[in-house]
Amino acid sequence: VPGFAGLELRKCLERPNEDALLIRWETRKDHTEVFRKSAAYERGKKLLHHFYDPFPTVAHYLPVAEA
Repeated sequence: VPGFAGLELRKCLERPNEDALLIRWETRKDHTEVFRKSAAYERGKKLLHHFYDPFPTVAHYLPVAEA
């Protein structure tokens, strides 16, 4: 998918039933406009959305620091 830059899935140690999924995009537009209008999004939605309860919160972040 254009603009996709990788992902990372983390399991919470304190709350084992909670996960964090970080998906990196080159730009927010790549996620909100390019990906969300793609056939890949529709396929993923059909495969995955029934697993979400509740539906995950989606937010966009800018990098501040990295070590």
